[in-house]
Amino acid sequence: MDTTRLMQKSEFEWWLEATPPMRVPGILYASEALLREMDDKVLEQMANVASLPGIVQAVYAMPDAHWGYGFPIGGVAAFREDDGVVSAGGVGFDISCGVRTLHTGLTVEDLAPLKADLAQGLFRHVPAGVGSVGKIHLEPDELDAMLQGGAEWAVKRGYGRREDLERIEEHGRMEGARPEMVSEQAKRRQADEMGTLGSGNHYLEVQQVTEVYDPSVADAFGVAVGDVLVSIHSGSRGLGHQVATDYGRRMIEAAHRYGLELADLELACAPIQSEEGQAYLGAMRAAINCALANRQILTHLAREAFAYLLPRADLRLIYDVSHNTAKLETHLVNGQPQRLYVHRKGATRALGPGHPDLPDAFRAVGQPVLIGGTMGTASYILVGTPESEARSFSSSCHGAGRAMSRHQALKQWRGRELVKQLGERGVIVRSPSPRGVAEEAPGAYKDVTAVVDAAHAAGLSRKVARLEPLICIKG
Repeated sequence: MDTTRLMQKSEFEWWLEATPPMRVPGILYASEALLREMDDKVLEQMANVASLPGIVQAVYAMPDAHWGYGFPIGGVAAFREDDGVVSAGGVGFDISCGVRTLHTGLTVEDLAPLKADLAQGLFRHVPAGVGSVGKIHLEPDELDAMLQGGAEWAVKRGYGRREDLERIEEHGRMEGARPEMVSEQAKRRQADEMGTLGSGNHYLEVQQVTEVYDPSVADAFGVAVGDVLVSIHSGSRGLGHQVATDYGRRMIEAAHRYGLELADLELACAPIQSEEGQAYLGAMRAAINCALANRQILTHLAREAFAYLLPRADLRLIYDVSHNTAKLETHLVNGQPQRLYVHRKGATRALGPGHPDLPDAFRAVGQPVLIGGTMGTASYILVGTPESEARSFSSSCHGAGRAMSRHQALKQWRGRELVKQLGERGVIVRSPSPRGVAEEAPGAYKDVTAVVDAAHAAGLSRKVARLEPLICIKG
């Protein structure tokens, strides 16, 4: 990235001045090294977002930011409820893609004798890959019930435990979902995909805690060095992608009709209070519920696989966070509370201590922020900070962030060779697609530790624990 356009405010904070037609500045949180690795398109997209009606304060880019569809991935922007806009591109195609992390109640020593058997058991039991389908088929009425009920629907159907819901954003159910605003094509795509990981960067990973940075917060989260955890990264599958596609097209027409000038058609949007805006929000919330239900079913499948080999395993849910959402939240703007639609695309909500939306167990310390790495590197557990409210509407990074395209990765790596190399390092990878493994090669991503260190130093979130992979089931 050409940094000459930026003003450096501190070691980890950089500003893009608000020049017309921008209404607010752009603020990037990153080290200079991460910033120089970002593509210039990130600045262009931030400027475009900053030009949209109703935007407040600033448009933000997280340390893992990279070019995306319309909005940069790793982008955060908030719009006034009365005169702002909502953008399908500002949420993304995999609506409510997210991570949930579970504690197995086991240690690395407990797992060691059965590690290879567990890898095979999880691979057989958890459907993964392009177009993967599960054992669940939903008829139209039941599919609509799922889109209304989210993880709460899944628990009522026997997929998980009632106490799981306390550890999920929105308590596992996003209010305001309108299944009737989801197209029949989107629903057809999802009818057989519940309880599937999907492909791309989605995974189920068995991990060990290798380092604790904040013992008091780690204790509140229930993690210690040597513990075995499970992280599940997946989203709203075909339904979410279709919702984004449908409304992206519809918003291009709506923007023209409402006189909205778009610097990029991928930034298509509609006034929040318009018919199109409200329809999209209803469909998006239904897709959020789809993702929450899907991760809940995947949790149930993981518990079954563990129970067969390791009946002592508990798989208690620590927390579930979403990326790729637009949510109505109250934040301080110029010292006054305002109701805003906060778009987080490839960014994680990171509420600080005392926030009323936090579970009782975490209210004193802040929200767990789950950062996915790659199958050959580390993942992290962070915690929300008090200052992130003012810095980024209580938002943080979500992962490593791609450093090269999937096409470029395929030119450089071979899936089978990667699986062999990782196996030699003690990481068992199981995937139906060698090509998919190559596309998701660890080297195709930014340095997740550098990303996390930048988020920590910038005050967006604070490091709690480092996790390293033992088993990775890859889509």
